[in-house]
Amino acid sequence: MKKSDKKFINKLIKKDKKNSKNIYPLSPNSFSNEDIIKGIEVLLTKKITMSEITKKFEKEFAKFIGSKYALMVNSGSSANLLATFALINPLKKNKLKKGDECLIPSLCWSTSLWPIIQAGLIPKFVDIDPETLNISIKDLKKKISQKTKAIMSVHVLGNCTNMNELMKIVKKNKLYLIEDTCESLGSKFNKKYLGNFGNFGTFSFYYSHQITAGEGGMLICNDKNDYEIIHSLRAHGWDRGLKNNKNNFNFINSGFNLRPLEISAAIGFNQFKKLNKFKRIRSNNRIKIINKLKNSKQWRKQFSFINPIKNLNPSWFGLPILINNRLKKKKNKFLNFLNKNGIETRPIISGNFLNQPSIKLYKLNKNKKLFKGSQDIEERGFFIGIHVNPISNKKLNLLENKLLKISEI
Repeated sequence: MKKSDKKFINKLIKKDKKNSKNIYPLSPNSFSNEDIIKGIEVLLTKKITMSEITKKFEKEFAKFIGSKYALMVNSGSSANLLATFALINPLKKNKLKKGDECLIPSLCWSTSLWPIIQAGLIPKFVDIDPETLNISIKDLKKKISQKTKAIMSVHVLGNCTNMNELMKIVKKNKLYLIEDTCESLGSKFNKKYLGNFGNFGTFSFYYSHQITAGEGGMLICNDKNDYEIIHSLRAHGWDRGLKNNKNNFNFINSGFNLRPLEISAAIGFNQFKKLNKFKRIRSNNRIKIINKLKNSKQWRKQFSFINPIKNLNPSWFGLPILINNRLKKKKNKFLNFLNKNGIETRPIISGNFLNQPSIKLYKLNKNKKLFKGSQDIEERGFFIGIHVNPISNKKLNLLENKLLKISEI
């Protein structure tokens, strides 16, 4: 691209920047001019579908995480879908069969759950530890039965469960493990990246996550057979791109169309190079926000924070906050107040997923079991964004001023 073209594009980008109605959004636009230009350069090559940049991104992602293989897809949800369907695929040795149980935390996202059901497996919910937001090891041990064959562990907002204990359970019971790491790219437990403990690790490049490609995701594994299965499942069951491929129209498997766009790979790869920088800035911003709020005696009477589990080097994009029990009935009014005053908030994942209408529709909690940990998080929890640019004193003062108003609501 010519320098004159880049200058023209930069002018357009500047001109098109709009002021957000949110003074403190969940995630400000983290696309740099360079990210946007990388995307435009792809459009100019007319290689719209996945190509060389996608392959390069996959290779560098695997190298960074420490896995043997990485496969880019069009979303983190698609990564969960491929990982789950790989476990039931006829090409997999010791594949799971219809009716096998897969344990999943009750604090989860919808597309952590639905692939389990779509694959013909039986989801069995496990409560979470409110202190970590992640799957409870204690309840997990109680829920394992002879039918249990897999675990879908969801790493929430950069945090995780005790991975040493989880892996002991996995190995002892010979279980498959899928790590939904869509909210925790860059987090390390005992110096090992989350997503690389189990059979599969899934990641998301949604706009508010650690890095973004607009949309997009990545799936990692360390077994060659697993990689060939997910590779074929990603694109129609083709073996195109695999080493044993003999022609471009050889269909060796069932499949979906979950391929990413090359433009997503170009933007995502450029953002990926800045992951450690983003992680460092977000970590500093989190400390500044917490220190600012903790200076107030009023704060301690109203809220508490979620701390990272021991031995975790976390990668944040959100700051989870719990409202104290005596004020939890004010939660909805308070969050409306924050949003009206320019501070965007979100529930922690989706709260207790057992309360969602789809659970009743598909009769997934017939016994109406209680999940106290995830219910507590639904009733008291929310999160605000942690941004990729250093936070200003003006925004720190805004957060302090508005967050401490809950007792007045």
